[in-house]
Amino acid sequence: MIDIKQQEEIFIAIGNILDKQISVYAIGGTGMMLRGIKDSTLDVDFVFDKKKDRDKLIIALKKLGAKETDVASFHELRSNTPTIFKLENVRFDLFMNRIITSRFSEKMKDRAKQVHEFGKNLIVKVADPHDLIIMKSATSRAKDLDDIAVIIKKNPTNWNIIIEEAKEQINLGNEKAILSLGEKIEKLNNQKAIAVPKIILDKLWKLLKNQIHEKNKT
Repeated sequence: MIDIKQQEEIFIAIGNILDKQISVYAIGGTGMMLRGIKDSTLDVDFVFDKKKDRDKLIIALKKLGAKETDVASFHELRSNTPTIFKLENVRFDLFMNRIITSRFSEKMKDRAKQVHEFGKNLIVKVADPHDLIIMKSATSRAKDLDDIAVIIKKNPTNWNIIIEEAKEQINLGNEKAILSLGEKIEKLNNQKAIAVPKIILDKLWKLLKNQIHEKNKT
């Protein structure tokens, strides 16, 4: 577990060790912390769009004493699982463009407008709340369901952005994006944890029906 103060101290240390400036995107609990949505997280979640930037961050982590950890200990083994490092009691999940089943799309990158600079050379761009919801809807973990509810309660929600990104995820190969999103928000709505307009749920299930229809045609 890492709190906001510990996270900032580690990020500053990394930024000061890096010999050149790199940019990363903060997702998951890390993104929520930087947006003031939660106070602590189990791990640091970064996604990269340049392999050389991930390589440089790994070098910096190793200089701080971090050790690489077997990914199978934390994630089902797939080609799109992260490289994982542990620095004392902090775990770093380092993804390249794809986060398990989700793709970090170009539109997600464009929406990551909140930017922080740590130390001399670490630039952290924070994923938009709408995109945090999309990525967290792709998992089956109870804590991610809770996080979705908190994100929606603490941020104005434009459901059209979420639906359009779910459609984009389908185009990028994440075939379960609409189904996963629909299941999560309907469950939270039924539990009265959030209030989802009926028109949004109807639109999602219509999109899913159309997706199934198109797939059956091929």
